[in-house]
Amino acid sequence: MSARDALLDAYQSLLLTEGQRATTLTAVAAEAGVSKGGLLYHFASKEALAEGLLERLDELLGEDLAEMASAADGPSRYYVRTSVWTGGALDRAFVAVSQLAQEAHAGAREAMNRARRRWLDLIREEVGEEVTAQAILLLGDGLYFDAALSGGTDPEREDVFSAMDLLPIVDRLLAAARA
Repeated sequence: MSARDALLDAYQSLLLTEGQRATTLTAVAAEAGVSKGGLLYHFASKEALAEGLLERLDELLGEDLAEMASAADGPSRYYVRTSVWTGGALDRAFVAVSQLAQEAHAGAREAMNRARRRWLDLIREEVGEEVTAQAILLLGDGLYFDAALSGGTDPEREDVFSAMDLLPIVDRLLAAARA
């Protein structure tokens, strides 16, 4: 792993655990185990760190979109099926960027909106219709939000839907859009 990636990992980790206000350059350097000078060599400012994280999100999103576009079960089913918190690289980057967006970081808000537009574009292309595409996007968003609120899987909750529970609904929406 490169020093740049280690610094971005530290920044992302602090955003996830402590929030945007705690992500000082000193804290990021300490989390990464480097000197502040080492951090400044790669990222001259806190804004440069944010830009690096946004680039990371765009790269991970590109990979996800490629998988979504080529999914054997189609983009809609892929989106809902994968709309659960796994703690993977895309999840962590997306939630860290959302922390920045909540603090009115314009670039973070645009990155999140761009991600949703790109996911929606693939779903709309498959479905051929806006309202159904939006409904499928919202099903996936709801799964993700519910998982984020409950901290992932909570065996005590009886009201939890899984992606597999919602796939029949996606199939009905797809069938209705094609009718």
